[in-house]
Amino acid sequence: MAPLLLSLPLRLRPIPAESSTSRIAPRSRSPRPFPRRRLRLPALLQVQCLAPPGPAAPAPAPRWHAALSTAAGLYPAYVAAGASVAVARPEAFRWFVALAPGSYTATLGFIMLAMGLTLQLRDFAALLRDRPLAILFGCAAQYTIMPAFGAIVSHALGLPPSLSAGLILLACCPGGTASNVVTLVAQGDVPLSIVMTVCSTLAAAFLTPLLTKILAGAYIPVDAVKLSLSTLQVVVAPILLGSSIQTAFPSVVQFVTPFAPLMAVLASSLLASSVFSENFVRLRSTIADASSVNRNFFSGDIGIVMLSVFLLHFAGFVVGYTAAAIGGFKEKQRRAISIEVGMQNSSLGVVLATAHFSSSLVALPPALSAVIMNMMGSTLGLIWQSISPSVSENETTDITNA
Repeated sequence: MAPLLLSLPLRLRPIPAESSTSRIAPRSRSPRPFPRRRLRLPALLQVQCLAPPGPAAPAPAPRWHAALSTAAGLYPAYVAAGASVAVARPEAFRWFVALAPGSYTATLGFIMLAMGLTLQLRDFAALLRDRPLAILFGCAAQYTIMPAFGAIVSHALGLPPSLSAGLILLACCPGGTASNVVTLVAQGDVPLSIVMTVCSTLAAAFLTPLLTKILAGAYIPVDAVKLSLSTLQVVVAPILLGSSIQTAFPSVVQFVTPFAPLMAVLASSLLASSVFSENFVRLRSTIADASSVNRNFFSGDIGIVMLSVFLLHFAGFVVGYTAAAIGGFKEKQRRAISIEVGMQNSSLGVVLATAHFSSSLVALPPALSAVIMNMMGSTLGLIWQSISPSVSENETTDITNA
């Protein structure tokens, strides 16, 4: 049996041979060490030593940044106030209406430019890579659910040709930027909402004219080529320009970015209120000429248009959420998809209607949508704000990463 060897950390010294002539060298004595004392560092150095390595934490945003964000979130209130002024004093927006359609086109281009200033292409590409299925599903729902219900509602209510074309044009528009704010209030997936808005807006150059031509061509002739060119000019080009400016002049954009959402919201409110005031005057005179006895504003065509716009957005919210639930998405994604599908870019509908259709009534459904849609979306956001997603569904990744 082999001997058992243990490897121990022992320091062995050879024993000197016993000899009369050999002398053991005296053991050197090292100087007595200083007594151990606990090193005390100044408080500032102690904090620096305990801090983990890495970049310093960013400084908190100034309070006026939060104030601007809060003011931008009051978009529904601005639209409601503008609509009230349009009903009480339509002449208040006459200066803006007199410059149409150039003023409408320039305003929408400014809104899209402000959106592009907040968009970084690399972040956009990263979100496309991380959540492709959710983004594809949301964009597909945007351009199938809303156009289908636009045609169904207009046919079911028997709208006149001009109003039917306006409702279908509204239904074929991409998602609006107000959906991002409502998604934030509703505790939804905000990054998903932003990317869906950008993707549907970029796709609008092709899909909005095509679907409008297919669904509304039976009511009013639609020039899909001119619609495509207008959409490229007032939507896609400003977004790409804003993103390019952000890359080329980051310091300037960093100063302007806090003001961009509020300026875009105010411009959108002005656009919606002006178009609403223009159509309100014309429709009121039409109703007065048709019936000198009944002068109720909510009678006749205006009531039907309001009902059709309400039903269109209601279907978008409900069917969008149901489709996302059937698709197996988490609660945050369901809310984002529902809000994105139900809230349209009514400003784009107004601009396209005034620029490419001879009847001014085509712009009435998009103008009314700016008021009705934001009221509905804000109400839905407040309801969902009080209903937090469950712990098992409180994730931000889509079903591909679950």
